[in-house]
Amino acid sequence: MKYQTKMIVLLLAALAALLLGIGIGSVYVAPGDILAILFNHFFDVPLPDSLPASYPAMVLNMRLPRVILAFLTGAALAMSGTVTQSILQNPLASPFGLGISSGAGLGAAIVITLGLTAAGTGAFLLPGVSLVFALATVFLVVLISSRLDSGVSNITIILVGTVFSLFCNAVMNLLAASSPSYGERIQLWLLGSFSMKEWNAVGVLALAAVLGLVFFLFYARELDVTTFGEESARAMGVDLLKLKRILLAAIAALTGAAVAFVGIIGFVDLIAPHIVRRWFGAVHRKVLPASALFGGTFLVLCDLAARTLIPAREIPIGAITALLGAPFFLYIFFAGRRNGD
Repeated sequence: MKYQTKMIVLLLAALAALLLGIGIGSVYVAPGDILAILFNHFFDVPLPDSLPASYPAMVLNMRLPRVILAFLTGAALAMSGTVTQSILQNPLASPFGLGISSGAGLGAAIVITLGLTAAGTGAFLLPGVSLVFALATVFLVVLISSRLDSGVSNITIILVGTVFSLFCNAVMNLLAASSPSYGERIQLWLLGSFSMKEWNAVGVLALAAVLGLVFFLFYARELDVTTFGEESARAMGVDLLKLKRILLAAIAALTGAAVAFVGIIGFVDLIAPHIVRRWFGAVHRKVLPASALFGGTFLVLCDLAARTLIPAREIPIGAITALLGAPFFLYIFFAGRRNGD
């Protein structure tokens, strides 16, 4: 199957997932009604007389921003995971495992514990602090790795990142335990949620996702070279240390932007790159857009499951992705051992 055909299949799957995510809920909205509402909103096409009056506001103000935010979050995490696995040459590497997500979550937990989100400081304080903490985590991981290993090997970065992830999670749990009034909000943040999200979050994350894709595509050649191993990359003139620093900072910014609005969501950055590479190969100018589409579709469907599996209750999205991701992690691990990796 040609690359264009595969991308069309992915695009159609993404559109189908978006329609399902918007339509299915406590009140079912048919795909035709969704399209009618969208055409009315953007092109002033008259609404059908049979359409209930409450549907347009429900679709445009509640379901549409939630579903688009889920798609953008999945796309951002999938692209970040793809690049992380490439530069660290490890199929189990991910921003979640490197402590980037946990670092962003720690920043959010501190803001929540201090009660700053309710102090009139604006809707972007919590996301901004989360992003700063994500970047700070990467900076510290690279700094400590360079102190321990002058060559900053991939294994060193992964191990140091894992330690930071555990440390940040421990601090977040301490904050939740020591602040009962904010503990529930922190716990929800640790598991992620797309509920009650507004269009300002969608706009910011859309900009971050587009800029991230363009930035990563700029380094597509270098990423392709790294797939041949560090020695081959050096022989081809790639400054690996500089490349790792630049791309890890970009990964932190993109992951931090995603986590900042919805909380910590794991395993998307692990699952999407593997499945996409099986289908599209290893050329990053093809893999990166495909990963974005697949990751977005995957997370929209996970969010749909989180909203509908238990009537009148919502399961944290992080629980759904973990239920799917943990077995997938084991599969990758044992498959790698069988292949002698």
